[in-house]
Amino acid sequence: MGYFYFTRHGQTVWNVENKICGVTDIELTERGHQQAEELAERIVREGIHIDEIICSPLMRAADTARHIAEITGVPMRVEPRLKEQNFGKYESTPRNGEEFQRAKTYFVNSYEGGESMIRFCQRIYNLLDDIRQEADGKVYLMVAHNGVARAVQSYFTDMTNEEFARFGIKNCELKKYEFD
Repeated sequence: MGYFYFTRHGQTVWNVENKICGVTDIELTERGHQQAEELAERIVREGIHIDEIICSPLMRAADTARHIAEITGVPMRVEPRLKEQNFGKYESTPRNGEEFQRAKTYFVNSYEGGESMIRFCQRIYNLLDDIRQEADGKVYLMVAHNGVARAVQSYFTDMTNEEFARFGIKNCELKKYEFD
């Protein structure tokens, strides 16, 4: 039975400002860099076994992964399928905006120029299917985004649309997922 780890990137300015990042390439704050280093130190301290780090191409996730790779010595590579969902017209708007909260529960909506939840989840599920094929022999750490965290959680857990839309994890929180 294989497994992998998942973490969300470190803090960004838009996280602090409560704005939707989506595919907008936002840098880590100083605290975000520190969170990544602290996670890496925890991985080393607790002896958490990881064979390879795969990360989103967006700088907030790639920089987080780079910090972890440098401190742990685990090799990393960019995995394009880990890119955050494109939230179209909602990028840079408030995360808790009423219209956006409602739109997130419509899974076929592409947010006027973005990516629908269904297409986004298909991309993440395809990646997870690939990882499952390798999981008995290789342990990955995926470094990505809150939207990706939702899709990963839904791969393993039945959720209502509302539960899916509300699910999230903290910056640099580490979660372990096991394939059965």
